Amino acid sequence: MDKEIKDLDLLIIGGGPAGLTAAIYASRAKMNMILLENQLLGGQVRNSDTIENYPGFKKITGSGLADIMTEQAKELGAKVESFSKIVNVKLTDEEKIIETKKYIYKPKAVIIATGATPKKLPIPNEEKYSSRGVHYCAVCDGAIYEGSTIGVVGGGNSALEEALFLTKFALKVIMIRRYDYFKGEKATIDEVLKNPKIEVMYNWDLINVEGDDFVNKAIIKNVKTGEEKTIELNAVFGYIGTEPKTELFKNYLKLTSQGYILTDESMQTNIKGVYAAGDVREKQFRQITTAVADGTIAALSAEKYIIEKNR
Repeated sequence: MDKEIKDLDLLIIGGGPAGLTAAIYASRAKMNMILLENQLLGGQVRNSDTIENYPGFKKITGSGLADIMTEQAKELGAKVESFSKIVNVKLTDEEKIIETKKYIYKPKAVIIATGATPKKLPIPNEEKYSSRGVHYCAVCDGAIYEGSTIGVVGGGNSALEEALFLTKFALKVIMIRRYDYFKGEKATIDEVLKNPKIEVMYNWDLINVEGDDFVNKAIIKNVKTGEEKTIELNAVFGYIGTEPKTELFKNYLKLTSQGYILTDESMQTNIKGVYAAGDVREKQFRQITTAVADGTIAALSAEKYIIEKNR
């Protein structure tokens, strides 16, 4: 059975803050557009328990902010097709084709806002204990470990914020940090260091986890002395960076060695009419506010491109 072909002005791939912002701008410009998202709208922002650095909100939950963005985009007329998995793409200056299990989309312009996923912990038993003591989302899985000892691996804002969140459930949170400093915001670092439930282990690296059916201990190594020791804990949550979701586009777009999409200031990639926005793009800072800015620029750039193409 032949798939239905949908001719569009704009196709947005990804429904996080960057994609939703692009959808808001595209809808206000009255573009014939569709946003594709194969998971819940909102992206990784839904994994944040509390957000205190997004302008306009003194404090809001990640899911709350995601819901507001989603509702705003839909009320402005954005067409959203959720849980639509892409099976094939073709991106050239002359033609853009995106195929899902149901449809074939032929847009004039494309905005890629697929985001990034947490890097897996580089330990031998990561797969063995995945979701059985090895986790990457405190909001999703933290409540399982009520009254337990939990390890957090990492040193950026995500690690710091999630360690604080886990103190709601844990008896104790151990931060395993391979350096003697953190890279997050000073206010968050200060809050972590003042929290009586959090112990920071500077200059230690996670080597492996062990247990029976579930994790019950971690093996750590001092990066300065080489000493190895075992500590008892019930889970480890990893926040050691992210990996961009660019597998579908690697044959067409210029990427960094880490897989992030290279763009210019207008968010355009090496292909005319194809833009990238948010965490999937190569840039220095990855925040909700920077994702929203990217989505704005990408949508305005796409609108200008489409107008010129239609002349």
